[in-house]
Amino acid sequence: MSDATLSLLAIFGSGFLASTLLPGGSEAALLYAVNQQPERTAALWLAATSGNMLGGLSSWLLGFWLRHRFPARSLDRSGQRALARVQRYGAPVLLLSWLPLVGDPLCLAAGWLGIRLTPATLYIGLGKGIRYALLLSLI
Repeated sequence: MSDATLSLLAIFGSGFLASTLLPGGSEAALLYAVNQQPERTAALWLAATSGNMLGGLSSWLLGFWLRHRFPARSLDRSGQRALARVQRYGAPVLLLSWLPLVGDPLCLAAGWLGIRLTPATLYIGLGKGIRYALLLSLI
């Protein structure tokens, strides 16, 4: 594999891990990669956004699966708040799925509440893509 392909895979993986319940520094990895390969900025942005979006969708899928296993009353306080926010605002609240500490529970709650996959994908992808685009516009 070429160095360019490996860097795209690394950025994709970093974005994915940062969007799950695991810690990750996808922003720093993206900035470093763009600094090293400025001609590949668009491809690196797409890799980071795609990975981060799929990580958010994995949380959505987990929530979708969990709603059939556990009643809402068994959730902790942050889970209850996330459910209430998603119920109140619907799929557009997933534009905030990029926020630290809040984004993962929002995606999980959206799956739990049965927010359809298409709008969830759209809003999660838009939120995460805009965040990376704003980050890249600062350099």
